[in-house]
Amino acid sequence: MPRSVNHVASKARRTRILKLTKGYFGARKNVWTVAKNTYEKGLTYAYRDRKNKKRTFRALWIQRINAAARIEGTSYSKLMGALTKAGIEINRKVLADLAMNNPQAFKAIVEKVK
Repeated sequence: MPRSVNHVASKARRTRILKLTKGYFGARKNVWTVAKNTYEKGLTYAYRDRKNKKRTFRALWIQRINAAARIEGTSYSKLMGALTKAGIEINRKVLADLAMNNPQAFKAIVEKVK
């Protein structure tokens, strides 16, 4: 008796991966083993870079706050220390946004903690 294999399911699994790798270069889009490896590696990069994204945005916010703080005559570290001492709880994302888009509000915050 011949061996029974579920070709419908295995073909569907392969087709799903090949659809997901559409647009990749060369064999990465149409050779099953290469496409599967590329797709799996892409998932690991996606997981890693979701963490790195938070890191890079925090660094960007700190640079923006530092640049705006130096215009006001202080440094980033002194400003953040003064904010903590004054009991002003404002996160870096909001502070960087104020520094970029609303310099008057940022200046008011700096004056309040001086």
